[in-house]
Amino acid sequence: MQINKNTVVTLNYQLIHENGEIVDKGDQPLTYLHGGYSGIFPVVEAALEGKDVGDKVALKLQPADAFGDYDAELLRIEPRNAFPENIEVGMQFEGTTGEEDDYMLYTITNMVEDKVIVDGNHPLAGIALVFDCTVADVRQASDDEISHEHAHSASCGHHH
Repeated sequence: MQINKNTVVTLNYQLIHENGEIVDKGDQPLTYLHGGYSGIFPVVEAALEGKDVGDKVALKLQPADAFGDYDAELLRIEPRNAFPENIEVGMQFEGTTGEEDDYMLYTITNMVEDKVIVDGNHPLAGIALVFDCTVADVRQASDDEISHEHAHSASCGHHH
């Protein structure tokens, strides 16, 4: 079966940094509902259109096609006393953006004396990546999956 709108696609994949380092070795296959439901990068979805089980696709994704450009405005310096005692560089937490009811994920990137530097950018923002995949499975989506706009796995037990 070929990949087209309203098919559920399973990919074996790797995500590779532009410097050749494997960023995500895809220990678990990626399954998504094809057809513009935002389950995968749009550029990858377009490249997979019409492909079949066993087909391979490798795409270089510019930052705008993947996790976005790096935004220096999302780097913040916060007082150390605003955080729990046991924080470490690399920890992530949800924080407000200043907009009402708008939250984002921040990563602690550095700690200096009484200051904590946090970054709201995705860790892969600003980086070109290679998305390398093989189509492992393609099946027709169920009416339920289409109405929920995402693929359901046998184990996910969705109760919407």
